[in-house]
Amino acid sequence: MKKALLALLALILVSCASSVKQADSKTLFEVLTQQSDGGANIRFFEILSEPKEIAMLQNDEKLKNKIHSNDTQTSNFVVLNMGEKTSGGYKIGVESVVETDKNIIITVKETAPDTGTMTTQEIRTPYCVVKINSKKEIIIK
Repeated sequence: MKKALLALLALILVSCASSVKQADSKTLFEVLTQQSDGGANIRFFEILSEPKEIAMLQNDEKLKNKIHSNDTQTSNFVVLNMGEKTSGGYKIGVESVVETDKNIIITVKETAPDTGTMTTQEIRTPYCVVKINSKKEIIIK
């Protein structure tokens, strides 16, 4: 009987501890927008960390309500441009984000349309904007 009560008490304590930990943790990243068109004509990734650079994002119609004034002190932003594509069906985004002691490692995921899939035959420039809730150095893979 005592063992059963101890086991129940231990289970309750462990359950309480994990829920408090989750409530305190902050999401490491957030995809603010992922669009199939509207990016740059060339493939490049850009890290925005200075207030002036971040203010430029706040002027974008798709992002203006997603970036707050205090984000310039607590977050970095990453713009992922896939470059010009001759048809629809391409996407660029984030596969994973990992935080180490010294930096943040972002793994980019690029998706092409499946062979034989019907797509629009027009020029597209896919892009993605990601908010990183850290001011650590960012490495993009």
